[in-house]
Amino acid sequence: MTSITFDVALADGSVQRVDDAHAYQQEQSMTTFFRNDGGRQAVDCWSVRVASFRTDTIVSVRRHEAAPAEVRHLQPA
Repeated sequence: MTSITFDVALADGSVQRVDDAHAYQQEQSMTTFFRNDGGRQAVDCWSVRVASFRTDTIVSVRRHEAAPAEVRHLQPA
């Protein structure tokens, strides 16, 4: 499964990294990031909240996807 990370740039100049989130949406005055089993990019009743930020402090959101690392199995001697 692909690892997804969001970088959230805030009005104070800081950048917050949100790991293992698959989607985000605005919830009233907050923007909330969610993790979904199976990597779905939709938010539903099974989604788990990972992080929230006040929407009026967010300058930008950047999504980064990383391919999973290659798994190497040890060979018996």
